Amino acid sequence: MEPVRPARDQLTAMPAALGIALIALLYASVGHGGASGYLALMALLGQSPAEMRPAALWLNLLVSAVATVQYARAGHFAWRPFLPLALWSVPMAYLGARISLDPETYERLLAACLLLAALRLLGLFGAPTGATRPAHPLGAPLLGAGIGLVSGLVGIGGGVLLSPALLLLRWSDAHRTAAVSAPFILVNSAAGLVGLQAIGPPAGLHIGWLLAALAGALLGSTLGARVLPDLRLRQVLGVVLLIASSKLLLP
Repeated sequence: MEPVRPARDQLTAMPAALGIALIALLYASVGHGGASGYLALMALLGQSPAEMRPAALWLNLLVSAVATVQYARAGHFAWRPFLPLALWSVPMAYLGARISLDPETYERLLAACLLLAALRLLGLFGAPTGATRPAHPLGAPLLGAGIGLVSGLVGIGGGVLLSPALLLLRWSDAHRTAAVSAPFILVNSAAGLVGLQAIGPPAGLHIGWLLAALAGALLGSTLGARVLPDLRLRQVLGVVLLIASSKLLLP
């Protein structure tokens, strides 16, 4: 993928800010931070991985923090399923962020994550078809560690990987999955930023993006925690992620 020089100017424009707000709204409605969506937007505009990862993680940190509070206030959060996942994912997310991938490998890995996120938004992974069951005592730490490593490598919080796994394994229902995913994304994003040594917001991260993400997160997490999310809008975002994934996979 060839870098596009005017990409930064395009990203600071109003349409990009609106796009970030919409991504934050849609992802926060299912307890996610939106990193895969922000990365898709930046990939479509030709940003380099060095710019994409820290910017996406900072936006992710903000949106997942809002979603964590909203879902906890609505009574959906529980420590028991969260801790075994997070305790193993955080150090792996830090280690993953310390690894610099070559651009082609990064793009392929990112494309796979975007594809999974798109399938999640398009409804491939729905609510559990049977009664939920406790997480496996060994499987949960291994799942957390694997997702944490990929999260650090790509620059996401891991929610797009965690949510389908929890639903398919029937370890959680839809609302509890969202409530666990939000803080999981929060701690992994923080670990990734520490690993990247991006303690302060990167120069390329416009203040308008943060404000747009905050507005979207507040609305989306409220809808997701207390109101039925808008399926049609999530399907539109799913199509956008499919396009971004295809752009990265095809020469």
